[in-house]
Amino acid sequence: MAQWTSAMGAAQLARLLNSQQDRPAGPGTRRPPAYRALADGIRLLVLEGRVPVAARLPAERELALALSVSRTTVAAAYEALRAEGFLESRRGAGSWTAVPAGNPLPARGLEPLPPEALGSVIDLGCAALPAPEPWLTRAVHGALEELPPYAHTHGDYPAGLPALRAMIAERYTLRGIPTMPEQIMVTTGAMGAIDAICHLFAGRGERVAVESPSYANILQLMREAGARLVPVAMAEGLTGWDMDRWRQVLRDAAPRLAYVVADFHNPTGALADDDQRRQLVDAARSAGTVLVADETMTELWLDDDVEMPRPVCGFDPAGSTVVTVGSASKAFWAGMRIGWVRAAPDVIRSLVSARAYADLGTPVLEQLAVNWLFSTGGWEQAVDIRRGQARENRDALVAAVRRELPGWEFEVPRGGLTLWVRTGGLSGSRLAEMGERVGVRVPSGPRFGVDGAFEGYVRLPFTVGGAVAEEAAARLAAAARLVENGVGGGGSESPRTFVA
Repeated sequence: MAQWTSAMGAAQLARLLNSQQDRPAGPGTRRPPAYRALADGIRLLVLEGRVPVAARLPAERELALALSVSRTTVAAAYEALRAEGFLESRRGAGSWTAVPAGNPLPARGLEPLPPEALGSVIDLGCAALPAPEPWLTRAVHGALEELPPYAHTHGDYPAGLPALRAMIAERYTLRGIPTMPEQIMVTTGAMGAIDAICHLFAGRGERVAVESPSYANILQLMREAGARLVPVAMAEGLTGWDMDRWRQVLRDAAPRLAYVVADFHNPTGALADDDQRRQLVDAARSAGTVLVADETMTELWLDDDVEMPRPVCGFDPAGSTVVTVGSASKAFWAGMRIGWVRAAPDVIRSLVSARAYADLGTPVLEQLAVNWLFSTGGWEQAVDIRRGQARENRDALVAAVRRELPGWEFEVPRGGLTLWVRTGGLSGSRLAEMGERVGVRVPSGPRFGVDGAFEGYVRLPFTVGGAVAEEAAARLAAAARLVENGVGGGGSESPRTFVA
C-alpha cells in the first residue's frame, strides 16, 4: 500500500525549485554540487509546507527533464533526502516526502509560536499584537453582565446576536453605506467568514482571482478548498492595484470570486484609492465576479494625515457584487475571534443556512464583548491604543532593519501591521530556515504568492518594538550572513537568549 496522500507533478515542482534564487556567489565562495543544491531545495519546500508531507514526487527521469539536469543528479538528490529522513521510497510505489523523526510537521500557514517558545525565539511570523488593556477586561466584564438572558436560550445564533448585527449595520451606515441588520452575519473571525463565502460561491475547481502577493492563510484556505488561484500583480510601491491587469484577468479568466485587501494590504501595506476601488467594482460587476473585500486592517491607519478612501462596498451599497468581510482580530485582539460579513440579504440567508453543516454559530460571550465595545465607545479608545502600539513598533523596526541590513529595500506603509521587504537578492526561504537557527521566526515571501513567487522577499510585522525590534533585526542580519556563506542542510547556531 502506498504511503503518499497527494502527488507533485514534475512541472509544478520545477517551478517551485526554479523560484529559489540566491545571491550570486562571491569570490572564494564554493557552490554545492548540483545534486546537493537540488536536495536542499526540495528539503526547504517541505520544511515550509509548500510541498506537503506525504506528497509523491515525480519519477527521476520526469524531474530531470523538467529541470534540464541529468537523471544521475536527481537520483543522487533523492538518495541524499532519503538519508536525511526527508524522503521515503518503496519499489513500485515511488518516493514521497517525509520529515525526520522528532521534527515538527511544517506549518502550512502562519501559526503563532507556542507561548513556551517565546523566551528564546522572537516571533515575526504572526501579525498580531497583545490585547489593548484595560479594554479587553472591561469588555469581558460588560459581556458577563449582559449574559444572563442569553443563558436561558439554546445559545445558537447562526446569523449572530441580533444586537451585534444591528450595531455592525449601524456602523456601516455611519460610514455612509446604508445597511440593514439583514445584511450582516457574524462569523468566527475573518477566516470563518471567507471560508463560508468560498464554500457558497466557489466550488472545487472554480477560479479565484487574488492579489499577488496576498495573505498567506487565505491563499492556503482557498487551495485546500480546491480553488484554482489566478494571481494579479500589485502596482509598484504602495500605490494599490494595477487596474489594467485586473481588467484583463476579470475579462479573460472570468473568475467566480476575487479576493482583495484594499486597506493597508497584507503583506505590502498598500492602500487602494477611490478611483481604483470604483474601477474594480465596475470590472467585477461586468465580469459576473463576486468581489470579496477584506476590511480587517481598515481602522489601522498609523499616520495622522492619512485620508481613508471610501469603503469598497460604498461603490456597491446593495451588496450584489461586493461581499465585505470585517474582523475584530487585527484592530482589537486576535484572541477575540469575531468577524462579520456584509452582503445582500439573499447572500446572508444562504450563508446562514449553510452554517447548519459547519459551525452553527459564533460564541455568544465574545459577541457580547464586541457589542459592549461598540456601544460604549470602548472600541474607538482600544483601537487608538492599538494604533499607538503599531506606530511605535513600525518606527522601531524600520530603524533597526535599516541599520542592520542596509541592503534590504522596502517602503514604509502608512497603516496596517506589515512590512514587505526585498532581501537584497537572498532567498527568503533560506532566510526563514536560518532565522529559526538564530532565534527569529520570519515568514518567507513565497508563502504570500502562487507557485513560488516572491522568493526574494520576507514579511516583517510590527509586533515587536524597542530593544526587541533591535534584537530581531540583529538576528535577521545573522541569518543573512549564514545564507550568504552557504550554510544549510544541517547544523545549527544557538540563538542568543532574549526574554521579551
